[in-house]
Amino acid sequence: MDDSQAILFQGKLVDFALAELVRQHRDSFQPLWTVDSWAKLLIWMALNCGLSGERESLELFAEALGPRLTGRLRGLFYERTLEDLELQLMADPAEPQVLVMPIAPGAVVTPQQASRALDQVGLLERVDSDRSRWQRLDALVAIPWKVSQ
Repeated sequence: MDDSQAILFQGKLVDFALAELVRQHRDSFQPLWTVDSWAKLLIWMALNCGLSGERESLELFAEALGPRLTGRLRGLFYERTLEDLELQLMADPAEPQVLVMPIAPGAVVTPQQASRALDQVGLLERVDSDRSRWQRLDALVAIPWKVSQ
């Protein structure tokens, strides 16, 4: 094996390990489905990398991750795959809506399935309950977040 192959495999291993770290710990940071929970995960990771909790240190950590890796990890943080319902959720609070997508090719998500999925992950109370505002986009359903009062 040459050095470039070794570096490629090491990169894939680190990517896999980071993805699993996020999946294993994303439910530990309350309140779930918030920007605060995402920030808490990043702080936890920085502290476990030996950095201090000082603002400057945390900013260096975020800069070191870079936008590409941060975006990938954030996507994993706010994504859930519900095998029992054959659905996938993307619920990043920075986005205007939650997406509920089918896992199976050719399947179409119904509002009832979307509602069950949202309830299962604790999001039903955080999205707009007015189903007339839920949009069908091909096979998926897009549901706006509840407007804060």
